[in-house]
Amino acid sequence: MRSAICRSDADSIRIHGLDLTTDILGKVDLGQMAFLEIWGRLPNPQEDAVFNALVVALVEHGLTPSVLAARLTYLGAPDSLQAAVAAGLSGVGTVFVGSIEGAARLLQEAKPADASEEQLQDLARDIVARFRAEKRIIPGLGHPIHKQADPRTARLLAIAAENGFRGNHVRLLELVAAEAERSLGRHLPINVSGAIGAIASELGMDWRVCRGIGLIARTIGLVAHLLEEIRSPLARELWLRTEHEAQEAP
Repeated sequence: MRSAICRSDADSIRIHGLDLTTDILGKVDLGQMAFLEIWGRLPNPQEDAVFNALVVALVEHGLTPSVLAARLTYLGAPDSLQAAVAAGLSGVGTVFVGSIEGAARLLQEAKPADASEEQLQDLARDIVARFRAEKRIIPGLGHPIHKQADPRTARLLAIAAENGFRGNHVRLLELVAAEAERSLGRHLPINVSGAIGAIASELGMDWRVCRGIGLIARTIGLVAHLLEEIRSPLARELWLRTEHEAQEAP
């Protein structure tokens, strides 16, 4: 059994053919390293700018369910930082962050790369009609807080455009959002997960690992929240207040 990713011996470690100590350390940042691991090569400057933006956009979003899960797990198991991080990452699913995968999948399976504008409009109508018929939420649209517009979306799409990665996957998602609004009669803005799914598709990232962008990003954010929990704990108060309210007479 062999992996093509890494080779090591007594004197060296090589990752996709690059020597860790002479070619990578001090020369390659974390985003570039993630790109190297996933694509098997270092990114060009345009890919670097876009991929780093995708990761940075998801590092932090306040006291999200995944953060609360991590903090509460740490309250019960302060000897296991990794368990608290894992608890938080387990909440990266179809509702929070993990919808990157769903958005990327619906876009990639539509195969829009060489489609005309008219063909893209037809694809958008078919996608919305299918999701409505199946009574499923269209991934990448809507947000519980940013109801009018997710502020991260426009900036990410601008960065993608500046670097040549605002193509038909992005355009198809825009048309899906417009068709969903028309068909459902309510405003459903493209959220950050949808934007990332579309841009990751432009980068050529397989939809099956697109959720990994969220996992990479949220790991950093969770570690920061756990450090804050150590210094300024709130999980115990959250637990006690919840317990108190649950015990109150109806």
